[in-house]
Amino acid sequence: MQDSKALFIHNSARERVAKVTSSLYEVSSALRALYTTLISRGGAHGIFLTFRAARKRKMRRLLPNRVSNPHEVEGVDNNIEAVLQEILNDDDYPASSSHRPVLSKPCAMESCSHTALKKCCPVYLGGSSTACGVGTSVTQKACDQIRCTSCDFRVVMFDDQEWDSSCDYLFFRNNMPDCNKLRVKLKRRQGARAYACQCSWHSAFMLSELRHVPKLKWICGQHTAC
Repeated sequence: MQDSKALFIHNSARERVAKVTSSLYEVSSALRALYTTLISRGGAHGIFLTFRAARKRKMRRLLPNRVSNPHEVEGVDNNIEAVLQEILNDDDYPASSSHRPVLSKPCAMESCSHTALKKCCPVYLGGSSTACGVGTSVTQKACDQIRCTSCDFRVVMFDDQEWDSSCDYLFFRNNMPDCNKLRVKLKRRQGARAYACQCSWHSAFMLSELRHVPKLKWICGQHTAC
């Protein structure tokens, strides 16, 4: 009787191990998408390794408490590692800035094809007469790769335009990132530059540091170096 019970537990454990292993391949596409997102924000490899460790711990918790053959657990670990390593080594997902979302043509800025990345320090905003590029205390260029940490949208820019006073949160929430719809609330003003993400907007008329506008949760999203 005890042998039959032990055999039943053993078979049940094997079935659960098989299901866990199978589920890894079902979530591989989600992992690929996550990896692409992390890569687009820079420093993704370390974050992904942390995620990998957390994922392995979660898979272990899904295993039955009573598994008669310890090699089965080791086999699941190896499968987890193999799937994640395949994603890391996949040539279709290179660690470059090419996976960043591309803005529609009316408000997209020309970018370089090289993959070296630089960040503004400090980050500057400026009117249309202010040159765009990597901003430093010496060059003082307006950043054109701004990203919002609140809504996670790329900030769009419109030269010689300012936002109408009737703009509100819902307008940008509903129309971002369609630049044609956003233009409805723009007013022509020589020398101005209108900035917007999905949750914030700002009209700049002269060079100023982004940190001096505390309501904006914006950062430099990194530049490709030519």
